Amino acid sequence: MRMEPINRYLDAAVLKPEMTRAEAIAAIRESVAWKTKTVCVRPFDIPLAKELCAGTETGVSCVLSFPHGTAPTAVKAFEARTYIDMGADEIDMVANYGMIRSGEWDYVRADIAAVSDVCRAGGVALKVILETCHLTTEEIRKATEICVSCGADFVKTSTGFSSSGASVEAVRTMLDAGKGRIQVKPSGGIRDRETAVAYIEMGATRLGTNFSASEALVNGTNTGTQPPKGAY
Repeated sequence: MRMEPINRYLDAAVLKPEMTRAEAIAAIRESVAWKTKTVCVRPFDIPLAKELCAGTETGVSCVLSFPHGTAPTAVKAFEARTYIDMGADEIDMVANYGMIRSGEWDYVRADIAAVSDVCRAGGVALKVILETCHLTTEEIRKATEICVSCGADFVKTSTGFSSSGASVEAVRTMLDAGKGRIQVKPSGGIRDRETAVAYIEMGATRLGTNFSASEALVNGTNTGTQPPKGAY
């Protein structure tokens, strides 16, 4: 597999709820300077991110029903329509992983399908977060198959706000279950280039990372320097 520059795999998360407006602006600008694939922002920051990313190589993704996935299905669909109208290029939806753990597969399917239908109609990519640290291998496999059947574009491991993030075992299960029919996004705990490259070599096509890790991931260092002009 030909690997793109690492930055083009990165969805740089700017999601901490306590961030001030000035901190969010600085984080988005830093991500644009590193030319990350997207900035993944809090929903109310979509207009801000669209303004700061305009004319750049960095798109805007946002989270939906974050971080627990427990909003009713109709609310999730409404969120998706709202965020698309606000200008989101991609949406990262948290599945109801309590219902996955309960084996309520009809509910899980309908919940994901409702958002997927809205995203497809709006031409927006959908990533479904499973929060794999709470799931068994079989639950991850079954949930991935449901994401495929619902037309989601990606299945994603983690919010980064739970007990742990991506793991090799969870990513392998997703890749095996997806069989190339859906893209896989490891997320959470990816802070160094070695880990990032390992997931890409496994077959991941996007990585969920904190915006502050971009330098370490791109350069393999963490020197505290500013992104150079033309940083890939």
